[in-house]
Amino acid sequence: MIKNVEEITRLVVFKGKKIRKILHNNEWWFSIVDVCLLLTSSKDAGSYWRQLKQRLKEEASEVVTICHGLKLEAPDGKMRETDCFNTEGIFRVI
Repeated sequence: MIKNVEEITRLVVFKGKKIRKILHNNEWWFSIVDVCLLLTSSKDAGSYWRQLKQRLKEEASEVVTICHGLKLEAPDGKMRETDCFNTEGIFRVI
């Protein structure tokens, strides 16, 4: 049985880039900021995601409603709430 966040947090490496993920309710959830960094040439993936999220909200897109704030390890080693999507949600954003 999984007992703590550290045991269920993993990294996915895609094209040499790391995507943080976490098992939540028996489903993998991925950091959308990490996916944005992978798919765009943005120097600030967090800012890119915030702007995209705002545009999606303005368009009344349902995609943003399936986003969950989950705690993932940040670059500074601390656990921070991060916007995450399951596999279906990631594909909908893409």
